[in-house]
Parts: sequence; structure tokens; C-alpha cells
Amino acid sequence: MERFIPGPDTQRLYRDALGSFATGVTVVTALGSHGPVGMTANSFSSVSLDPPLVLWSPARASTRYPAMSGAERFAIHVLGAGEENLAARFARSGADFEGLGPESGDDPPLLEQGWIARFVCRRVALHEAGDHAIVVGHVEDCARREGPPLVFAGGAYGDFSPLG
Repeated sequence: MERFIPGPDTQRLYRDALGSFATGVTVVTALGSHGPVGMTANSFSSVSLDPPLVLWSPARASTRYPAMSGAERFAIHVLGAGEENLAARFARSGADFEGLGPESGDDPPLLEQGWIARFVCRRVALHEAGDHAIVVGHVEDCARREGPPLVFAGGAYGDFSPLG
């Protein structure tokens, strides 16, 4: 066991400890002032069933932060197993929608492939939270496909198949 107090000198240790928690992987899309914008995020969580609320947390240091935090509508696409390339694509560039299907001007842009669940949301709250923001959305539309999710833990991608 290694015990420490999170701070500037222990940032890597803190990040590794957080990486012990496996998360799903999403691509969040919104319509920015220059067209569709996407961002890979694993900071997605359900908040409430009634009303249907979810949250996600964009990094304030991202060049996509203004578009993502300012969007009135956004879509969260939960990626399926084997979609590491799609996750990497939107981790690198927020504008690379080629071959993924959103029509020009769709608000929010919707990916046609790679996801196993999709939540179309209207932003209802934005909270500052350190180096990120917390965006809370009211789910207006939801879609689901069968399949295992893409999972991220310990700095690596994998998948999860429930024991049957």
C-alpha cells in the first residue's frame, strides 16, 4: 500500500489511483460555432431517473471546452467493445466526423456507428469543478444496442462481458 496526500508532487500517484476505477468510454458531440465537435470522455454518470438526468465533465484546458460547455444540446455516445480507434479519434481531434454520419447542422450531431447507448440531452446546469466543469443534461431521447461496452482502466482499453 502506498499512502499519499493528493497535490502537485503526487499528481501521477493520484492519477494512477483514479485509474483503478474502471469506467466506460463515451464520445460526446455538440454543435459548435464552426460545425460539429466531438470529445472522448470517461467522466459520464447517471444522476437521476426521474427526471432523467446525466452528467459529464469536460476539461477546461481543452480547446473544445468552449463549444462543449456552451452547447445547449449534446449527445453522449457510450462506445462498444472494439471501438478504441473511435475513442482515440475524438481524443486527438474534435472535428473528424468523416464517415460517421452526422448531417451538417444536426444539433446535436449524432454518430451512426460505434455506440451501444446514446443519450441526446439538453443542458440544464453547468458547474465549475477545478480543472473540469460538470455539465448536467436532461435526457430527451435515448437509444440502445446490444453488445459489451468499451472499458478504460489503468490507462488501457478493454471490454467487459458479464458472467452468464
